[in-house]
Amino acid sequence: MLHRRIAQERVRYLVSKFPTLTLLGARQIGKSTLARLSFPEFSYVDLEDPLDLARVQADLPYFLKQNSRVIIDEAQFLPELFPALRSHIDRNKRFKAILLGSANPVLYRKTAEALTGRTTFFELSGISVLEHKQESLWFKGAFPRLHWTSPKVPPAEWYFSYVRTYLAQDIPQLGFRISQIRLRKLLTMIAHSQGHLCNLSEFGASLGISHNSISHILDIFEGTFSVRRLMPYYLNMKKRMVKSPKLYIRDNGLLHYLMDMGFERRRIESHPKFGMSFESFCVEQIISSGQRIDPACEAYFFRTQAGLEVDLILKFRGKLIPVEIKVSPPSSVRSLELAMRDLKAKTGFVVTAESDRVAFSRGVTVLSLTEFLQGLKSGAALKVRPSL
Repeated sequence: MLHRRIAQERVRYLVSKFPTLTLLGARQIGKSTLARLSFPEFSYVDLEDPLDLARVQADLPYFLKQNSRVIIDEAQFLPELFPALRSHIDRNKRFKAILLGSANPVLYRKTAEALTGRTTFFELSGISVLEHKQESLWFKGAFPRLHWTSPKVPPAEWYFSYVRTYLAQDIPQLGFRISQIRLRKLLTMIAHSQGHLCNLSEFGASLGISHNSISHILDIFEGTFSVRRLMPYYLNMKKRMVKSPKLYIRDNGLLHYLMDMGFERRRIESHPKFGMSFESFCVEQIISSGQRIDPACEAYFFRTQAGLEVDLILKFRGKLIPVEIKVSPPSSVRSLELAMRDLKAKTGFVVTAESDRVAFSRGVTVLSLTEFLQGLKSGAALKVRPSL
């Protein structure tokens, strides 16, 4: 059964405005399904399939001429496609193409170089809590294969296969020759330091390689949508600010797999990283939702060297929204109020796993993740609420 995605409306809008849409996202995140569901009238080719690749390569100009509406999956596997597309688009104003890829740096660079002004980009993230049950996504991960197929695949088996394919096949296909064992060790180390400040030298010392090599591998993980590097928000103020980024494994199911936390509530709740698991889940859900609604949305964290910290700062529709993330409602929001004063933000939020909404103090609201995402969509998250 095909499930309609929230992103479908945005994707259809972008295709109506640009000759090509470059649709990016992790492998198995649902890009092909979204494109084919949104545009059933488009023809489809998968360049990872040797038969499709050979057919397109045999006569590329003829292929483009015969397919005025086309979805091209794993487009990065055919470098000559991009200059051919540019000239074809310039000669055929009604031509439309959707390029799919799971390698952000490769596909982005090629399309940006060859299709400037002729394409736009959209990143598809995992399933949103506005599309499926929160607990299931939090504990098992947000890949569609784990929730919307029948029979359902056990998460432990699925992630074992996913990680092996990702490290042994996907990354080498992009031209990176790095030991699979080293990649796996670093990915696991990132999981165990989830949400903490990034220390490249410490990672490098553990793996016996330089911090420059670690930085290069992190670029690969980030570019293939496995890791998110969250940068600190800087203010023009006298306070000394932390300058190192934080690292997050983007999918919670992958995080739980790498940390051997399991995928059931009982095991995850008893794990020392239970709170961090919820924070990671919310960070990814909030950033993905914010960027889908506002393409200019940016995300940071806030931390001074004196210890004042906010988990997430969204720059959303031109305003700063500080967000603290707690499994249970807090007894005090003093640190958030102090950060709001420094940031000159009029609204702040504490996102919790519980559903009771409370106006804690003027400008600060405690609410569930689903309520917060609905507030982003409606614009309610930008409005100041009086205290009760």
